[in-house]
Amino acid sequence: MFLGREKELESLRRLFDKRTASLVACRGRRRIGKSTLVREFARRNRAEFVVIEGLAPRKGQTDADQIRNFGERLCAQTRGARVVPDSWPEAFRLLGERIDDRRNTIVLLDEISWMGRHCPDFPGFLKNGWDDELKHHDRIVMVVCGSVSAWIQENLLENAAFGGRFSLDIIVRELPLELCRKFWRGRETRIDEREISDVLSVTGGVPRYLEEIDPALSADENVRRMCFSEGGPLFKDFNSIFTEVFGATTLVKADVLRSLANGPATPAELAIRLGVGRGGSLSRNLDELAAAGFIARDDNVNPETGRKAREARYRLSDNYTRFYLKYIETREAEIRAGRFDFGTLSDLPGWESEKGVQFENMVVNHVAELVPHLRVPMGTIRSAAPFLLKGRNGTPGVQIDLLLQTDRTVWIVEVKRRTRIGREIETEMLNKVAAFPKRRGISIRTALVYSGVLDEAVSRSGAFDAIVPFSRILGLAGQ
Repeated sequence: MFLGREKELESLRRLFDKRTASLVACRGRRRIGKSTLVREFARRNRAEFVVIEGLAPRKGQTDADQIRNFGERLCAQTRGARVVPDSWPEAFRLLGERIDDRRNTIVLLDEISWMGRHCPDFPGFLKNGWDDELKHHDRIVMVVCGSVSAWIQENLLENAAFGGRFSLDIIVRELPLELCRKFWRGRETRIDEREISDVLSVTGGVPRYLEEIDPALSADENVRRMCFSEGGPLFKDFNSIFTEVFGATTLVKADVLRSLANGPATPAELAIRLGVGRGGSLSRNLDELAAAGFIARDDNVNPETGRKAREARYRLSDNYTRFYLKYIETREAEIRAGRFDFGTLSDLPGWESEKGVQFENMVVNHVAELVPHLRVPMGTIRSAAPFLLKGRNGTPGVQIDLLLQTDRTVWIVEVKRRTRIGREIETEMLNKVAAFPKRRGISIRTALVYSGVLDEAVSRSGAFDAIVPFSRILGLAGQ
């Protein structure tokens, strides 16, 4: 199934209108659908399509292996004699020779960081190949794509040698929730939205994971099949993607993620948890994890001052990764031995509270889809992130699931996933409002986003300025 990505496809299509060659970067989390997007772009525009993917890292691999693979993949897809290049300049010259100027052509260099991992001069060779061999073909769009977004950013986008050469930089993100429900293939209108939210709380909006959903099965059975069987795609995917994306730094980055799975942290707090220094190594690992789409850097505005917070907080934003670290990794040996089983998801230890955290994280990740239901223009929002104010001088602290701030208004958003939600939610919100720091000229409004059965009295109480059922965000207005 190919769903959404219409803005990205239109941005790519417009490149053919200018009748000059275009160089494009495409970045995003592994399994998010980057290559699929480029393939769909080629299909819709009936263009010649050449795709060359770098070889996945392995022990003993050399630059010559990557060059040979480049030549073999190119020759297999284009007309002409089989030629094996012996250098990157020769490989890009061969690519230029195989372009047919009579037709629109899309070239995808996929997993570009794998392609160039053994050659420190690869970015320079790519730049020279573009200038000397490729940009003279005015009907070509060449896309460099990869899951190691930090490599693309550092070696290509921020490389002075490439200044002005990129026509477009696309970051592919999770699918909107309203599109995610379509993976239930028409059955979503007769399935309780809590089943859908339970599955999405594990998969997030990652298309490759959503493709594995069996709409005929319950949420419990889908999660059991995908996550808790040795052959399940989500049982083994964590180690696969981390080894492929991060290579030698996998173990260090996994430690960072395990720490963040227990709660957001500033770099200073994270350094203490991990017992490491706050220097460049930790900072680089955080930047690379954020660029790869696994964690989020929340640069909140301090509601007391209206200025940017002094230190950002990092949180584990990827729902699958968090679920894996909390529930799959700790039971890996039992699963492999076939000894792990459960009746329903609710049987998993601590699942009821963890389910709420997974749901909350999903809503925060899709804040752009929530904001229209609050009737707040997205362009007016200065910050949108979870918020923690520690208690001081005997005053209580406050933990807010999602804090939206504009120049004149602060929205305190409570996010709840419970079977039944009663009037206790009003007390929780009133306590948060009371503990929240007041600032002159700023109005405080409240909102509830929920999945479950809500006590009708809550809707009438006036404790919330907006109440948004999750089914509405999913586009299931009737539920």
